Amino acid sequence: MDYLLQGMFGEKSLTKVVALFDDKASAEAMVGRVLRLPGMEPSQVRLLSQADLKTHRADLFGRKMEPEQSGIFHTAFRAHLVAGFAGFVLGLLLYAYWMNSGHVMVTSSPMLAFIAIVGFATTFGLLLGGLVTLRPDHVRVIAQVRSALRAGRWALVVHPTDSHQTEQAQELLEGSSARVMRTL
Repeated sequence: MDYLLQGMFGEKSLTKVVALFDDKASAEAMVGRVLRLPGMEPSQVRLLSQADLKTHRADLFGRKMEPEQSGIFHTAFRAHLVAGFAGFVLGLLLYAYWMNSGHVMVTSSPMLAFIAIVGFATTFGLLLGGLVTLRPDHVRVIAQVRSALRAGRWALVVHPTDSHQTEQAQELLEGSSARVMRTL
């Protein structure tokens, strides 16, 4: 499944696992434990504090939460391409099914029916690609992290590269006193 998702997304890390800590010492101790997980690299782990929200560079917080900026562009391109093509193919199949079954609306005006069915299916596929690009699951987690940082808490953000790393990081963080969240 990881392989199929990587084809649609341009990012190496599709999931974020976040733990919110009340104090710096607990957060820093957990950073060391997370880095000892098999295959985990320092670039995959970020520790955020209230100071990260107050930096002069407005995009610093965003880069720590979403470190693969070029990957996001590739995700947008691939998601629209794949979902638009899937919509196109489904539209063709639906058109062919209705044409072969003798549906009156399709057989009476085949060219207009083709344009409408395939056009709308492609459009809905592109809209789905836009939804995938927006990543509403990431927006929810990022908003909660911002809120926690404003309240003086610490956030440990882990960017696992596969489902095995995701499970390991989540299990490790859930074993602590932290509040744990993750994206899809």
